[in-house]
Amino acid sequence: MQNISAVTSFILVAYTEMEKLKYLYFTVFLLLYLLILCLNLLVIGVIYSQKSLHYPMYIFVCNLAVNGIYGSTSLIPYLLYQLMSPSHEISLGLCLAQIYCLHTYGFIEFCILAVMSYDRYIAICRPLHYHMFVSTQNVIGLIVLSWTYPLTAFGLCIILTTKLTFCSRFIPKVYCANFMLVRLSCFDTTVHNAVGLVTVSFFVLFPISMILFSYIQIVRICILASKESRFKALTTCAPHLLAFVNFLVGSIFEIIQSRFEMNYLPYEFRMFISLYFLIFSPLLNPVIYGLSVHNIRVQFLKVFPVTE
Repeated sequence: MQNISAVTSFILVAYTEMEKLKYLYFTVFLLLYLLILCLNLLVIGVIYSQKSLHYPMYIFVCNLAVNGIYGSTSLIPYLLYQLMSPSHEISLGLCLAQIYCLHTYGFIEFCILAVMSYDRYIAICRPLHYHMFVSTQNVIGLIVLSWTYPLTAFGLCIILTTKLTFCSRFIPKVYCANFMLVRLSCFDTTVHNAVGLVTVSFFVLFPISMILFSYIQIVRICILASKESRFKALTTCAPHLLAFVNFLVGSIFEIIQSRFEMNYLPYEFRMFISLYFLIFSPLLNPVIYGLSVHNIRVQFLKVFPVTE
């Protein structure tokens, strides 16, 4: 019988390539994190404090900001710690916790974006029934579902990973990812890979399908509408589309970087595409909505008046 010594901690190898410039990286990531916190908290504060923004669309934007803080906080503080650590070692328990937080952040983001697309679809395609379909009770239900479903469903999926025994301890990233961890198992992981693929496909493809359906219906209505109505619909949907495309591109970057061998690319580029969806979505979403949505922009200017 084969004697296997189980691994209980892992080395995040990518940090070794950051050693020479670790103080620069530390400063950059710290500033990015503080900026993410400030921008998202500002959006949350403005929406919470202004009664004129207490409508479904802005409540969904507020949830997007909360999730941005959740995702960036799941990564950046520990990333800063690892930059200053001499060993770059992470325990199995902490690795699993990071996997859970980062993956649920991504799935929650897709769910919130799907709910926001539904809101825009009802507002543009069925305006007379908007308050019936997007009632206070339905908004609360959609928000609760957007959070509890990913948190619960992925929690059940990660139980499979906790049952594995690991023989290798080197993870070629700056954070733990489920696919990378499963590859370090001592035994065959065909079932785990299949479950992981089905889970990711469902969590990603279902919200994307919902978003595509919503926008197909919106485009269909806009074709028949007047030029003024088309412009109004485009203005209403533009921030959501920008946020969705930004996060989708970042997610595709991460999938490609994790699943395919990319060592031929410069390290800085590999790190950029690996961290894009975890940093740039939380950073750009409040900027997109702060600048694009008239009501939020107006309230920003009230809170921070521009003086000549």
